[in-house]
Amino acid sequence: MGKKRIIKKRGKGLDQGRKERALAKTTKRHLEKGVLHIEATFNNTKAVLTDEKGNAVISSSAGALGFSGARKSTPYAAGKVGELVGEKGTMIGLKEASVVIRGVGAGREAALRAFAGKGIQILAIKDATPVPHNGPRPPRARRV
Repeated sequence: MGKKRIIKKRGKGLDQGRKERALAKTTKRHLEKGVLHIEATFNNTKAVLTDEKGNAVISSSAGALGFSGARKSTPYAAGKVGELVGEKGTMIGLKEASVVIRGVGAGREAALRAFAGKGIQILAIKDATPVPHNGPRPPRARRV
């Protein structure tokens, strides 16, 4: 008959160990104003906090927090990403930030709300979602 195989299901949700590890790694840099870049795709949500020149200071994503598969693109996972970046931002002294959002994923609003919930003042919100002007070449005409 053989041995019974035990399948362990992974990726159930937020991995607490990964969140603690991400919070432990803080930069020695002090920043009062910054720009939060949120990229919400259909598969993942990424957040990068930069200084005003565009140099990355803090970054995180739903995949880096332990979410996998379809759970990465949920608003819950995006909220956790925004929360983590907000916590790290307050650790380095961030007071106000402007936000640039790219993409059409489900986590657009959730990441922003969670980030703003950490007590950081939002100065401006800009939507920089890329829009194709003409798109790819259409398929050839079908011959019947």
